Amino acid sequence: MADLKEPESGAVELGTSNATVPTGTMSTRRLRSEDYNDYSSTDVTPEGSPPDGMNGFAHPESYQRFGETNGTTWYQTLIHLLKGNIGTGLLGLPLAVKNAGILLGPLSLLVMGIVAVHCMGILVKCAHHFCNRFQKQFVDYGGAVMYGLEATPSACLRTHAIWGRRIVGLFLIITQLGFCCVYFVFLADNLKQVVSAANGTTNDCSSNRTVVMTPTMDSRLYMLSILPFVVLLSFIQNLKVLSIFSMLANVAMLVSLVVIYQYIVRDIPDPRNLPLAAAWKTYPLFFGTAIFAFEGIGVVLPLENKMKKPRQFPVILYVGMSIVTILYISLGVLGYLRFGADIQASITLNLPNCWLYQAVKLLFSIGIFFTYAVQFYVPAEIIIPPLVARVSERWGWLINLLLRVALVCVTCVLAILIPRLDLVISLVGSISSSALALIFPPLLEIATYYSEGMHPLVIVKDIAISLFGFVGFVVGTYEALLELVSPAATVVNATTVLVQ
Repeated sequence: MADLKEPESGAVELGTSNATVPTGTMSTRRLRSEDYNDYSSTDVTPEGSPPDGMNGFAHPESYQRFGETNGTTWYQTLIHLLKGNIGTGLLGLPLAVKNAGILLGPLSLLVMGIVAVHCMGILVKCAHHFCNRFQKQFVDYGGAVMYGLEATPSACLRTHAIWGRRIVGLFLIITQLGFCCVYFVFLADNLKQVVSAANGTTNDCSSNRTVVMTPTMDSRLYMLSILPFVVLLSFIQNLKVLSIFSMLANVAMLVSLVVIYQYIVRDIPDPRNLPLAAAWKTYPLFFGTAIFAFEGIGVVLPLENKMKKPRQFPVILYVGMSIVTILYISLGVLGYLRFGADIQASITLNLPNCWLYQAVKLLFSIGIFFTYAVQFYVPAEIIIPPLVARVSERWGWLINLLLRVALVCVTCVLAILIPRLDLVISLVGSISSSALALIFPPLLEIATYYSEGMHPLVIVKDIAISLFGFVGFVVGTYEALLELVSPAATVVNATTVLVQ
């Protein structure tokens, strides 16, 4: 893990768990800025020039780092924040509500949304604190954790503070590659369903119409069929080019979501037969999916850093995340109400097999396909450059391509080993998203301010949030792995398309 650091140029933001591209993708998107340089570990401005007149911050209000005209407006920042939190996790929320209950599910989503936003605020506050203390223009997620450990009374933690940055980087890599695994399963499931229903696809979109599904190959074979195209896509290393595909992905996903909403709000059956609270055994699966969807904490610092008026960011954060929470709850509840116990791991798999909704599945799949390259960029730029630097320049390009092929194949193999979309999402959410979004930020606040004096209630609150995240991490991972080994019949019946 010694090489877990930002590359010196063309680098990614280790503190950006959800990369953002200016024209970025709707599905969490973890690239930092228009020129894709990493400003978190260097003392340069977005123009690449040394900072002028930025020798320090007399007080938090002077944290107005970049006021130049090329900074993002409040509207642009809001759009990036929305894009950084809306992705494939959104499509899995109806099943998540089923795993929690029609009443407990939306209430839990609301609570998790509030806690997630609070943790985002903690991260921003701690980053401000260290920018003021160390006279820095920007501190990323990993840097904030490292400085937090250096501020603790414990000599052991201070000595090994660098591991704070490395651990955050490790979880970011796990998260990003986990997203890539989710994309493989999502693409395979949707393509399989489209191909299976191709012969019976008509213009009749009535929900009570029965379509005979043509036998087709296993979803794992679809993943292998997609693999060569994903490998070729991963060879695109110029993010200016990728941003074009990213914009197309955004348009495809937006159109698909509009069509999905207009379908599920019609002909909603009587909800009285749906359980208010599901069995507690399935609740950890809800937790993993929900925190997977809300895991956009890494995008907040880079977005604030690029604003013309950073002091507007708190309002933007609360407004943006309120919109995200409302969107999550509405799609989760409406999707579960519309399809009931038959809800699939992705709501797209419940759409009728007519040309309109088959086109929606393909359109969303195209968006996810292009999103893969943007998500893959982050772990590739963290892992590959240090390894390429160990060989001669003559062989560097070849090693670079071979490592990209190897990383893509790893995500494909992991997806093949866990070919159920609901379990992949729950595992990624429980393992890495819970750590980045719930466990680390409260502990960072304690590490940052404990020596300066903290109210006991604040300490209790932070410990409670971290414990909640840790319990979700352990129980969610355990239940997802247990479900993978010995799936329950009720869950399998609800996601048969994923295990055929």
